[in-house]
Amino acid sequence: MKNINTFDHFILPTDIEIDWQVVYTESVPRVFHYFCYKVGDIQLAEDLTAATFEKAWKNRNKFKPSIGQPHAWIIGIARNVSADHFRRDHRDLSMEDLPESLEAANKEDEIQKKLDFQIILALLNRYPQRERELINLKYGAELNNRQIAHLTGLSESNVGTILQRVVEKLGKDWEKNHE
Repeated sequence: MKNINTFDHFILPTDIEIDWQVVYTESVPRVFHYFCYKVGDIQLAEDLTAATFEKAWKNRNKFKPSIGQPHAWIIGIARNVSADHFRRDHRDLSMEDLPESLEAANKEDEIQKKLDFQIILALLNRYPQRERELINLKYGAELNNRQIAHLTGLSESNVGTILQRVVEKLGKDWEKNHE
């Protein structure tokens, strides 16, 4: 009988062969978006995403299916890469740090989305680190509350409550900003 581990709704045998190409393909967008939310700079997000996958590839033999999904393991690596980056950099995102020029775009929609995203990042920068990290994991990495709880050590209900409060607060701040 195989050893079985359940994480969310997935059942992973502990002796499963991981298709790292599939893991990479499915995880890159989530890790990249996580970093976009985290650092607010597309080029830096690309660099940090590359560093994350480089570390994951070098340490792939250390992944244990009995602990969880490969994607969650990679997000854990991304969180460490992010922490290393901010330890080295010693700064948080501020309005002055936002890119001054946007890529030339023909569509006003695209420009407006970029501006809105920058405003959201600037608003989030005022929030405590824990709240920002939960938003990054939820909307950047597209993790569910159970996965976030597993990564952060918080309870699933606590994650949900904090996220709900942050989203409500962000909505109010957004409206104040657009008055």
